[in-house]
Amino acid sequence: MWSQQGRSSRPASRRPPTTGQSRPRTAQSRPWTGQSRISTARPQTSASTRYEGSFVIALLEGRGVGREVGLAALDSDIGRVVLVQLSDCQTYVKTLHQMHLHKPSLILVPDTFLSASDAALSVIGSSNKRTTNPSLLVEFIREEFPDIQLEPVARKYWNETSGLEFIQQLCVEDEERAATILAVSSKYYVLSACSALFKYAELRRNTRFSAGSLRIQYSPVDGTMMIDPESARNLELVGNMSHRKSYHSVFGILNHTYTAMAARLLRVNILAPITVQSSIDARLDVVEEFVQDEDLFNEVRVALKTLNNMDFDKLIATLAALETVLPTSAKAASNRVTQMLNLRNVVRNLPLLQKSLENTKSQLLRIIHEMLSDDRLEKIDSLIRASLNEDTTPTKHGISAANARVYAVKANYNRLLDVARETYKENVGDIYTLCNTLTQAHEIPLTLVYQETGFIFSLKKFDLEGELPKGFINVTLKKGKWQFSSMELKKMNARMQDALDETLLLSDKIIQDLVTEILVNVGALYKASEAVALVDMLWAFAHSAIMRNYVRPEFTGTLAVKSGRHPILETVQSAGTLVPNDIYCDDSSSFQIIQGPNMSGKSTYLRQVGLLSVMAMCGSFVPAEYASFRIHDALLTRLSNDDDLEKSLSTFASEMATSAMILGLATERSLVLVDELGRGTSPREGVGISHAIAEGLIEQKCFVFFATHFAELSTTLSRQPSVVNLHLAVQRTSRSVSNFGMTFQYKIVDGAPEDNTHYGLDLARLADLPSDVLTEANRVSKRLTELQTRHQEQSDSSKIAMRRKALLKLRTNLTQAFEHSALPDEELVAYIRRFQADITKVFLYSNDTD
Repeated sequence: MWSQQGRSSRPASRRPPTTGQSRPRTAQSRPWTGQSRISTARPQTSASTRYEGSFVIALLEGRGVGREVGLAALDSDIGRVVLVQLSDCQTYVKTLHQMHLHKPSLILVPDTFLSASDAALSVIGSSNKRTTNPSLLVEFIREEFPDIQLEPVARKYWNETSGLEFIQQLCVEDEERAATILAVSSKYYVLSACSALFKYAELRRNTRFSAGSLRIQYSPVDGTMMIDPESARNLELVGNMSHRKSYHSVFGILNHTYTAMAARLLRVNILAPITVQSSIDARLDVVEEFVQDEDLFNEVRVALKTLNNMDFDKLIATLAALETVLPTSAKAASNRVTQMLNLRNVVRNLPLLQKSLENTKSQLLRIIHEMLSDDRLEKIDSLIRASLNEDTTPTKHGISAANARVYAVKANYNRLLDVARETYKENVGDIYTLCNTLTQAHEIPLTLVYQETGFIFSLKKFDLEGELPKGFINVTLKKGKWQFSSMELKKMNARMQDALDETLLLSDKIIQDLVTEILVNVGALYKASEAVALVDMLWAFAHSAIMRNYVRPEFTGTLAVKSGRHPILETVQSAGTLVPNDIYCDDSSSFQIIQGPNMSGKSTYLRQVGLLSVMAMCGSFVPAEYASFRIHDALLTRLSNDDDLEKSLSTFASEMATSAMILGLATERSLVLVDELGRGTSPREGVGISHAIAEGLIEQKCFVFFATHFAELSTTLSRQPSVVNLHLAVQRTSRSVSNFGMTFQYKIVDGAPEDNTHYGLDLARLADLPSDVLTEANRVSKRLTELQTRHQEQSDSSKIAMRRKALLKLRTNLTQAFEHSALPDEELVAYIRRFQADITKVFLYSNDTD
């Protein structure tokens, strides 16, 4: 994939115009090195998984009021390029969301976006024309990613034509190529960002890419649910808030994947669940088939185990990498030989997974089976078999790992290689002979340990009486063993290392020729990687469903969950101790006010609603007895009451900033979770602001779960027909030394809590406040409650509101029965008659009270 600056395989006639020369790296420019790349081996648990930034992202924003943003992200480790163009709001939450999906290690922006104070930065081809104030987008990026470097690129390199040429030349030849080119051909901003991205690689990194070697994908934003970064953190979607290494997150409980590609796919799907119902249903069909067919589940598990710790994308990218500085080093040759052996194992084990999917029923599994049945994979397998030994198994450490690389290529393939291997073999034999000779001469049981620099002697501590004989050097004690060397061993190591390097360099020439042939069909490898990642992720969903008794969700337009369980809390608490809760929300009850004392479970209930919706839209089963969901275009939350010190925002200012974002993004298809709004100001102002924001959300007709301590909202919003009051049940008990008089039941109940319940005062007793303080607080609270009750009268508006709610509920239930009911005609008619009787009772009651 990588090629030397002067040896690009790109046709000269199609090469985009190039200006400027390669600049030396500065302190502001971090080179791409093996040490800076993350390890992509499959984590044993999610707690050990850390997704550090690996993407280089180029961003360009339009100058108009529409806030059009183009984003191009390159992950050189896996040879992937993601292109996104979107229209954003004034807080750029959609752009930041996309950047969190593709965690950046470096961010490129036009030099005109930066202020004059950033003049110390080195800019490629810059004309030093900068604005007085930086772009607002840049300010938001710096706040969200304070530790990520922003590097300016001259505005002349943000070129639409060059970007399209780059895509046409570098995009892998597969079925999606034509669709990708067609999708981006009219996207000015993303094409310009793509041009700057590859120009930066050429001029700053001295790197070009071989033609047809990158997997370039255009990612439309309208096919996924938008979850802002703050919501993802508060809901603990991919990481635990309390302990960074804890696996108690949605990602942690679902990540039973075997391959690194599947783990990456799972993370992206959790942060941006798909919104196409046919695709969700196809995934659920696969999970259901895995759950119901034990033989299929086990066969797929066995096949995936053979691919454990494999990262196809990284294998492909590493194999295609050529040294930018000639000649090729022995270390690079060694790595390439190892990766080719790994690729051989991958291609050799893919037929096992393909065979396990032969007789599946799900359409998606049949498609995956076809992707794994590509004839080009057999061609790649035959090419590898013709060059590499079948019985050579790569290992990580020791002399066996070196031997695997030395004997990777078949014998008689290259005469010079055979001679070098024979020399290497003789040198290793001489070292073992030396060890045996010294063992007999000094009567001590010496053993040999192979390290990267060669062999050393090792001797157990209790096998040595007195001191080591003369002639041994570099003596160290490590883990109860003496390790040392000798001058003669060092000379033999030098001769062996020369033979080893010669063997690896000769093998690497054969491997590079083999890679050139394989790259012709690299599209089949990328397609197989996607297929394995998807089936691995869906198998992990099935594994979680079997272990924790999840059920398949439905998508009917109504949010209805029976005995739903918080998926993360379920893994923390002992079996049987978690209290399940029901959820019901439709168009007639789209705004739900949830009340209850502190510690009663309001926040947990809100988070449960959000987490179950995310899991269902990912294609996973959910923890409940029954679950029905509506597909949402966004999950918007305000869950934290903390100050934001980095942005110099108080609790109230942070609340208002988040509320403004929610009001600006919410649509009738959004899911909104609000917890304790207005706590950062006076009670009267808090009630007013909460009421105003609630009315704005009610007008949007989105599904809203609104937890609050402001009991007044139940009254001020009573005229709205879609408002429903709920509360968390609390049972009064006898007060004693060990019991403060309350038992939390953690159960959601219809209606607002009783007006005379002073839960806050009861909870205050836990803090050991003085008795006179509690007595005075209780007196004032009761007096205010009496005054409020005295002034409340039954008004005509409340009666009208009651009738409106009844009519709205009638319309909603009739619509649901018409669109989604599977009942026989007789039962459906009986249901409608019962509901009609309930509505009639409501109207009679409201008339009787006139």
